[in-house]
Amino acid sequence: MPELHFKGKEFVYNHHLSVPYRPLVPRAGKSLGKTRLDGNRIIHGDNLHALKALMPLYAGKVNCIFIDPPYNTGSENWSYNDAVNSPMMRAWIKENPVGLEDALRHDKWCAMMWPRLRLLHELLSEFGSFWMTLDDNEIHRARLLLDELFGEGNFVGCIAWEKTYTPKSNSRVVSSDHDYILVYAKTKKLFEEDGWNLLEKDETQKARYADDGDPRGPWRTFPMDVRTEDAEKRKDYRYSIKLPSGRVIKPADGRHWSFPKEKFEAERAAGRIYFGVDGDAGPTVKAYLREGREGVIARTWWPYKQVGGNQDAKQELLAIMGSDCEFITPKPVQLIERILQIATDPQSIILDSFAGSGSTGHAVIAANKKDGGNRKFILVEGEQYADSLTRERVSRVIKGYAFEGVQRTTLLKETISFSNLKRPED
Repeated sequence: MPELHFKGKEFVYNHHLSVPYRPLVPRAGKSLGKTRLDGNRIIHGDNLHALKALMPLYAGKVNCIFIDPPYNTGSENWSYNDAVNSPMMRAWIKENPVGLEDALRHDKWCAMMWPRLRLLHELLSEFGSFWMTLDDNEIHRARLLLDELFGEGNFVGCIAWEKTYTPKSNSRVVSSDHDYILVYAKTKKLFEEDGWNLLEKDETQKARYADDGDPRGPWRTFPMDVRTEDAEKRKDYRYSIKLPSGRVIKPADGRHWSFPKEKFEAERAAGRIYFGVDGDAGPTVKAYLREGREGVIARTWWPYKQVGGNQDAKQELLAIMGSDCEFITPKPVQLIERILQIATDPQSIILDSFAGSGSTGHAVIAANKKDGGNRKFILVEGEQYADSLTRERVSRVIKGYAFEGVQRTTLLKETISFSNLKRPED
């Protein structure tokens, strides 16, 4: 399998092993309710050290990981600060922050991500899934990193999320209207039979079912012919069918009917086969809304109308934190809620090691409110706003917050603890 080689890889390849274990120190004064070690956690500190500190308690136990790391656009002012024992890597620290003119910014991003991804992989359970948002700056390098760490066979999909519904005003070539969500499973084969949770049908999907007075209710059709992979095995599925119009047809070359003849005749007698308005069209199978699956499988295109966009996320954050909140890149709660709906159950543990404004914690609380679940979140944020923004947002969501036009609402009463993980230099 191809590997991604970047400057410094040999120094960070096993760097996560040399990171010392540090204790998580609860801050009772920052907790809502009684401080509990088995409750929700917000950890303030370098996320590499935080992930290592979580290993004794959570290795192989996290059900869903969502991260929104630096996109490495050159304007984010992120810094490479890992204490790797290499003169070259130590020299990198003197060149912070990582800017657009830094010729090694992609190497530094890969070096920063590698040990963190290795620890996240170890924290993930065998039935767990990993979700990471990115844009065009690092998406291709991230695929190679994750293929190497998770195994190419555990790649699930690359989702395109429509982050905006208006073209960028400063774009003169092509407006970038979507970001990506890379999805991997710890062990994909464990999901191949049952799959992940289905999504609820939206109104557009329900509208595809026509109600023409059929006693079974609204229905739609699906083709009855399918592509043939094994002609010898499917030879009994290539029988002739006489249409109501009297015309006789057979499947096209390389295709066969999806039913054996006996089942087709039974379905036809039951009125579940449709031959078009004039009875002269190839047979299609009626699928009834009330008899179908409760939901639909997730797809790789997530429009903003379904999961929110950047503008929605910003407005939501301002509604909670006030107009003086300057955090510019929050993720929509609806976006993360969809991930939780697909990949978690009511008892799941969800980890976000680039917590930012706390959207993941908000989404977990909202998901629990909707289905009565007991999901737990672990948020890690290294910036100073971990208290004033990340923790404060989650606290306001739990307590309930009021904003113009909507009454104050308590989503969920849940104990959370704020743990302060000291930085290595403190």
